[in-house]
Amino acid sequence: MGISGEQALDCFRSEDLVGLGMEADAVRRRLHPEGVVSYAMGCKVECAAVAALDKVYAAIGESVERGGTGLRLDFGGADGDAVAAVLRGVRQRFPGVWIEGLSAAELIAIAKGWGLGVSETIARLRDAGLDAICGDGADLADSGRAEWCSVAEWVAVHRAAHGLGMRTTAEMVFGGGETLEQRVEFLGVVRRLQEETGGFAAFVPVAADAPGGRELDGVTAMERLKTLAIARMFLDNIENVQTIGAAQGLKVLQMGLRFGGNDVGPVAQGAGSEEDVRRIIRDAGFRPAQRDAAYRAMMLS
Repeated sequence: MGISGEQALDCFRSEDLVGLGMEADAVRRRLHPEGVVSYAMGCKVECAAVAALDKVYAAIGESVERGGTGLRLDFGGADGDAVAAVLRGVRQRFPGVWIEGLSAAELIAIAKGWGLGVSETIARLRDAGLDAICGDGADLADSGRAEWCSVAEWVAVHRAAHGLGMRTTAEMVFGGGETLEQRVEFLGVVRRLQEETGGFAAFVPVAADAPGGRELDGVTAMERLKTLAIARMFLDNIENVQTIGAAQGLKVLQMGLRFGGNDVGPVAQGAGSEEDVRRIIRDAGFRPAQRDAAYRAMMLS
């Protein structure tokens, strides 16, 4: 059993960063005694317009050529029919690539547009080619922003996906105005849903000023590492926890491997080369292993 909510709050208020890192590292070693850190080759592709599909296919093709096994599609608020058309096109041309896309808020909007329930909507998009939904989109701070949804709605979407046999990741955007209590409350929500469904393959902490975050307040390296460590100690029922992304700097990413992280996420163009990532994993004392986008097969390198 992971640490309690009260203990997590105490950890957030603690100034003993080294001690938190040691405790989180102990949990990582218990769950991953083999000393392996995984990474994936992938890319993120903007595909809001069906008319631009040739560019989408070209970007995916470049990723596949460099060993990419998965991709994250950003549909930019496209309607359900357009999303399904893109998915069918990508699946037809790249049958072996793992396709992730659509946040909980976007899925809710598509479901409303189609007049279907969330589960039926996910099933229809899965049949078009979608393998997994994105883990972001939960509004921890109750800000009411249109592009995010409430935590309850986020949970309902992921529960529906898990019920269809679709494994997902849980992403927590932190440092965007939420309180420490709201942060811990969300961790508790994730832990309880994992106990219920077992459907989360990984937990991913994302700083608010990182690409894809809310881009509000700056988040210090100390807060990034502290949040990572607390997540690892709290969510001991989720196998994988991603370290702080390469966009925060390869050095911070490397430090995260001693604060509970056992995976560095996808290696995308512009965020450091694959060899850079393998090197920082080795320099941190671990063996790098390339995994597929679904957190399944791993190949030591």
